[in-house]
Amino acid sequence: MKTYNDMYLDVRRKLRSSAVSSHDLEARLIVAHASGKTREEYVASNRFYVTDPEIERTVNDMVSRRLSGEPVAYIVGEWEFYGLPMVVNESVLIPRVDTELLAEVSINLLKRRGWRTRVLDICAGSGCVGLSIAANVPNCRIVLADISSEALAVCRMNMLKNKLTRQVTAIEVDATEPAPALLGSFDVIVSNPPYIPTLDIQNLDSSVRDFEPVGALDGGPDGLYIIRAIANNWSSLLKPSGNLVIECGTGQADAVSEIMGDCGYKDIKVHTDTGGIERVVVGTLKYNN
Repeated sequence: MKTYNDMYLDVRRKLRSSAVSSHDLEARLIVAHASGKTREEYVASNRFYVTDPEIERTVNDMVSRRLSGEPVAYIVGEWEFYGLPMVVNESVLIPRVDTELLAEVSINLLKRRGWRTRVLDICAGSGCVGLSIAANVPNCRIVLADISSEALAVCRMNMLKNKLTRQVTAIEVDATEPAPALLGSFDVIVSNPPYIPTLDIQNLDSSVRDFEPVGALDGGPDGLYIIRAIANNWSSLLKPSGNLVIECGTGQADAVSEIMGDCGYKDIKVHTDTGGIERVVVGTLKYNN
């Protein structure tokens, strides 16, 4: 009979032999999830014997899925972002550490603004950015917006999971269409939009290309189609001196800055992520277009 630690070591060996770079973390996540334990409960019991054979069968099934290329976040159905647990499935992108910079920049902007701020998170996906803002700026109100009803269902699960339903709402909108005036005005509009050029999607890692939703990746021929639409169509909802905060891809920051400038944004600033990539562009709307 195996202990939980034996099972973890078996899973780690299989993942490592298949060149899974984060084999230690993923093995722990798989064994903990299959056994219905939190990571803390798993650590506390890893010397105990596994008495339920169904757990080992579940682990083996999960490992097979991982070795076929499926991301571990979809297998366990959850991923952490900015310290919050997020439900994820194939309807939404898996939250990336790079995107935590988008949340951090937005949080810092809002903390300087004081009370009763409103934020629109457009192309919200799982809602990870807007919910992280809500958790760290408790006086603000967040609207999560996405074109995908499936993604919005995930947003609502995450609102409940993180007990943020009093601060956050979720609505279906198309970022490429004119902004509906009924949404009201916002102090900050934040977005992690699709920004991968269409032809580059085929060159992405298979775990992204074959499993994550292409609609959340494809930014059109140059990757900037959705970003242009947001800058052009949604500034009408920003209050004077409101901020537009956009995540972009490698080498896109100059083009995004130019797009914002053409749409009337001033004091444009670029923020670099921990990998040295210019990842987040912030513009201030000095006057409404």
